Amino acid sequence: MLISTLAFACMNSIVKYLIHISAYQIVFFRSISSLVFTFGFLLKHKIPLLGNNKKLLILRGLVGVTSMTFFFSSVKYLPIGTAVSLRYMAPIFAAVFAIFLLNERIRKIQWLFFSMAFAGVVIIKGLDTQIDSYGLLLAFISAVFSGLVYVVISKIGKGDHPVVIVNYFMVIAALVGGSLSIAKWTTPVGIEWLLLFSLGVFGFFGQVYMTKAFQIASNTQVAPLKYMEVIFTVLLGISLFGEIYTFWSLLGIGMIITGLILNVIYKAKQNN
Repeated sequence: MLISTLAFACMNSIVKYLIHISAYQIVFFRSISSLVFTFGFLLKHKIPLLGNNKKLLILRGLVGVTSMTFFFSSVKYLPIGTAVSLRYMAPIFAAVFAIFLLNERIRKIQWLFFSMAFAGVVIIKGLDTQIDSYGLLLAFISAVFSGLVYVVISKIGKGDHPVVIVNYFMVIAALVGGSLSIAKWTTPVGIEWLLLFSLGVFGFFGQVYMTKAFQIASNTQVAPLKYMEVIFTVLLGISLFGEIYTFWSLLGIGMIITGLILNVIYKAKQNN
């Protein structure tokens, strides 16, 4: 899980470095470089590319690319650690969506954990005068759509192979990102080509190692470590880009992550 979170943190930092390139173009390169791995895996193991739940797979792809685009856009306006921590609000929105779409219940103590996380957002916005409101809105919208992704994947269930789901996401993201980036295409220069294609590599291996972690250890042990991505990203933001995090910003990030970790631990205990 630590390798996974470090890979995602590196991907986030590259997005920040490529701030002058449109979010659509970054989505495009992030997707096509991942397709090399997903198509290769599916063809090697002779897994049908089109899957079974085609409508839900397409919906997952559309919702996913929307979330990804808003997140990449938010990084242009926010410190990357703040953007990542706000995106991690997704499980809260997923829980709310699940009430209406999956008939699931949220217990009172979970609402307490969610309230702690939302209080963290309020602290970041209300007390940190350096935070850009537009960037905050973009990250928040990204989290909403990311929460919806969780629900769609739950509806798909075990009806399709996980790599088929990811492959649909990457194909749709490549088509959407590619078509929308034509109007404002920025031709990469020198090492930027390598950085753009490395986005998919970091993203793919981050996903693979996260999956492996959940396969070999209990959810209670592994899931909280997922939020190390925020810490790694904050450190990279400070060291590489000279980003400054105020006391209020760090307090808000800490409350968001604490609330979400407590919810993960509680749910894991309930399932056991």
